[in-house]
Amino acid sequence: MANFAETTGWHPHLWHPTTQVVSSPTPMRVRCAKGSELELDDGRVLIDAISSWWVTLHGHAEPSIAAAISRQAVLLEQVIFANFSHEPAEDLATKLSALTGLDRLFFSDNGSTAVEVALKIAWQWWRNQGSKRHQLIAFEGAYHGDTFGAMALGDRSLFTEAYEPLLFNVARVAWPHCHWGDNSVELREQQALSQLSLALETPTAAVIFEPLLQGASGMRQVRPGFLRAVAEMVQGSGALLIADEVFTGFGRTGALFACEKAGIKADLMALSKGLTGGFMPMGATMASERLYQGFISERPTDTFFHGHSFTANPLGCAAALASLELLQQNSDRFSGFEERHIPLLKQLSLDPLVRQPRCLGSMAAFEVNAGENSYLNPVGKQIQRHCLELGVYLRPLGNVVYLLPPLCISDSQLQRCYGALEQALDALA
Repeated sequence: MANFAETTGWHPHLWHPTTQVVSSPTPMRVRCAKGSELELDDGRVLIDAISSWWVTLHGHAEPSIAAAISRQAVLLEQVIFANFSHEPAEDLATKLSALTGLDRLFFSDNGSTAVEVALKIAWQWWRNQGSKRHQLIAFEGAYHGDTFGAMALGDRSLFTEAYEPLLFNVARVAWPHCHWGDNSVELREQQALSQLSLALETPTAAVIFEPLLQGASGMRQVRPGFLRAVAEMVQGSGALLIADEVFTGFGRTGALFACEKAGIKADLMALSKGLTGGFMPMGATMASERLYQGFISERPTDTFFHGHSFTANPLGCAAALASLELLQQNSDRFSGFEERHIPLLKQLSLDPLVRQPRCLGSMAAFEVNAGENSYLNPVGKQIQRHCLELGVYLRPLGNVVYLLPPLCISDSQLQRCYGALEQALDALA
C-alpha cells in the first residue's frame, strides 16, 4: 500500500474525510461553482443536491457574501479576541441574540466545537454553582460531531468504535422519528417521554438534542409536539437544554431556527454550517444570560477557560452578517421550500423501492427498500453513481437517500434531481 496513491490517481499528500481509498473512486476535481452547480475540471457540471455537506445555504459564490468578505478583508482580517473586540463580531452577536432569544454568543470554528463549547459551559456552570449534577442525556441516533466530547454525546456507531475507551457515559432516550403515513408515532412518543422522565430522576446537568431533525443518522424527524414535551420535562427538572442547530439552523427546517418552528427555547444553542452561508468555517454557541452570569466571579477558577485561535474571525463574521441579511430579505426561499418538494416526493414514493418518505423544509428523504438499514449498505453508492452520470451529486447515508439543495435551486434543477433519482431506482429494479 506504500505507493497506493501514486498507482491509483489519489493525490499523494491529501487525506480525505470519511473515505476509504481502497474502495472509493478518486475525488472529482472542482474548478469553480456558482449557484447550485459545481463545474469540474473535465467540463462536467453537477447539481450540488446536498449543499456540499449542508453548508452552502444561498448557493455557491453568492455575490453579496463574497463582496462582504472582500470589503472586510482590506479592513481587518484577524485579531486575537481575548483582548480585543470588533464591529463585525458585535453586530453578529446582537443580531443572533435577537433572533434566538439567547443573550450571549461564544465563537468557535465549526459545528463540533460549537457543541463542545455548549457542553463545557453546561458542565462548568453547575460546578460553579457547587452542584453535583453529573448526568448527561442524549437521544438514540444522535450525531453531534467528531471531536471527543461531541462523539461521546452522539450515538455509538462505526464512527466512534475505535475511540470507545475514551468516551464518557451518556444516558440515552429513544428518538420517535416518523414519516408520511406513520400511525404508531404517538405510542412511541409516549414511550420515549417515559424513558426521559425516568432518566431525569437522576440529577442531570444537561439534555442535548437535534431539534426536529437528526441529520447524519438518516434524516430522522420528530413532531414539534414531542419536542415541546421534552423541553417542558427537561426544564421542569432543572436540567439545562442544549439545542444542536448546527444542521437545522438558518432556514433548513422551514423556519429560521428549528427551535422556533417547534415552539421551544433552549438554554444553549450550537450553530455552524449555514451560519456563514457556507463561505467561511465558523461556529457559535448561544447561551442565556443566566448561564453567562454564572461565570462572573472573583474566583479565577470560575472563568470559562476555552478559546480558539480564530475566535470571532472578522471575515467569518462579515460573511455571517451578509448571509443573515439574505435570509431575512428572502424568507420565502426557506419558508416555502417544503411545498416544492412535496409533489415531487409524492410521485417518487410510488416506486416500490421507496419507503418511509419524509420532508421538512428544504430536506426530503426516503429509505431504499433494498438490504439492511445501514450506513454500509452499498445501495447508496449505487444510487450516487447513477445520479452522477445524470449530472446530480448526492451522498446517501447508506440506504437513506436525501436531497438538501441550496435555497437558490431552480424548479427545473430540483426536477432534474428527482428525475435522476427516478432513473437510479429504475436501474436498481
